[in-house]
Amino acid sequence: MNILLVEDNISIIKGLLYSFSKNNLNLISKTNIKDAKEYLNNNHVDLIILDITLPDGNGFYLYKDFIKKLHIPTIFLTAKDDEDGIVKALEEGAEDYITKPFGTKELLARVNKVLLRSKKREKIKIKDITFDLDKVILYKNNQKIDLTPLELKLVNFLFNNLGKVVNRVTILDKIWEWTGNYVDDHTITVYFKRIREKIKTDIIKTVKGIGYIIDEE
Repeated sequence: MNILLVEDNISIIKGLLYSFSKNNLNLISKTNIKDAKEYLNNNHVDLIILDITLPDGNGFYLYKDFIKKLHIPTIFLTAKDDEDGIVKALEEGAEDYITKPFGTKELLARVNKVLLRSKKREKIKIKDITFDLDKVILYKNNQKIDLTPLELKLVNFLFNNLGKVVNRVTILDKIWEWTGNYVDDHTITVYFKRIREKIKTDIIKTVKGIGYIIDEE
């Protein structure tokens, strides 16, 4: 397991590097946003511990604009009085937060909890449909469903936002990002109609006037 710590306090870094190594966890530290981005662009990371206040910017915006797209579980380190930052982080999809000063044992417990939760979600099963998040393969009753690359990307995007409504504008932006092609609103409807026909299980719900959702319930 690779855990990235983005924190500029040297005392905190040294203490956590020691404690994590004693618990057989590989902790890598970066002290600013620039170095963190560079590391994430070139390395696999299972979890990020991210300070909100960094020398070259705000950790919240690093998460919102960069990390969130990578779907890496993130725990925020926050000041006690930074309630707005905590709320923003959780609303954007952060796994957890811990306020400074914090106990190392408490942080380790939260880290292990998030890692365990992430491991359990490598495969998501809803009714007779199973989606393998690591291999990006969709199954129906253990039989692989053949989807086009774009259809698979759309399914993957919904499963990575499980339980959340993904609006149509976001989907349009994603298709542009993935293909470089502009599509209209009607085309999205056609894509999801084809996906549903192949899945033959009602797991993708339309939220009228907004977008689509895959719900576990």
